[in-house]
Amino acid sequence: MATRTVTIASSVGLHARPAALFVEAASASGLDVEIAKPGEDPVDATSILGVMALGARHGEEVVLTAEGDGADETLDSLVALLSRDLDAE
Repeated sequence: MATRTVTIASSVGLHARPAALFVEAASASGLDVEIAKPGEDPVDATSILGVMALGARHGEEVVLTAEGDGADETLDSLVALLSRDLDAE
């Protein structure tokens, strides 16, 4: 299982548009991807409700995990996405 830790760059955290873009990218991977705050239970990264329920704010770290062929590449692209201020784009 591949794992990455990333700091949320979007000014509103993982809410509304940033969450939707993240969920869309996670879903497009076709892999089992999960997201969690450190020390908390992970949620399905393809679930908009699950991702928004995390309450991940700007500057907080989240842990991404994925399993399957291409997991490392998928997580690298998701980390790159979350490392940008998606609200400013």
